[in-house]
Amino acid sequence: MSDIQTSTVSEDGFSSTSRVGDFDLQIDALNETGPSPNETLVATYASCFLPAFRVGGQKTGFDDLGKIQIDADATVDGDDDLTSVSFDVYVEAALSDEEVAEITDLAEDICHVHTALRDGLHADVNVYGGAF
Repeated sequence: MSDIQTSTVSEDGFSSTSRVGDFDLQIDALNETGPSPNETLVATYASCFLPAFRVGGQKTGFDDLGKIQIDADATVDGDDDLTSVSFDVYVEAALSDEEVAEITDLAEDICHVHTALRDGLHADVNVYGGAF
């Protein structure tokens, strides 16, 4: 049995609705009715990294880092494949360079999306024609 199950449906065109637990997420490859898959991936990455950064802070003695904001930038190539992602992390608490490096290293280890973005992790695909 899997740990995560989602269902994604597209009636036509390039927009889809993904059901994740009790939540619906609109994603549109053409970026007309919702964010694109790449935008959603970058936002998901930042949304995972931010709490991982908080946990990294707690593990290094910073129980309250205050407000944290991540501004993410990503580039894509001519095939619309992500080629780079960068985060600018703004933290309310004052941190030394050494503390930032230690917390960032921990956050990278803790963030599940950071771990998942590696070569070799691809979906196993099965296609069932005539299903509807």
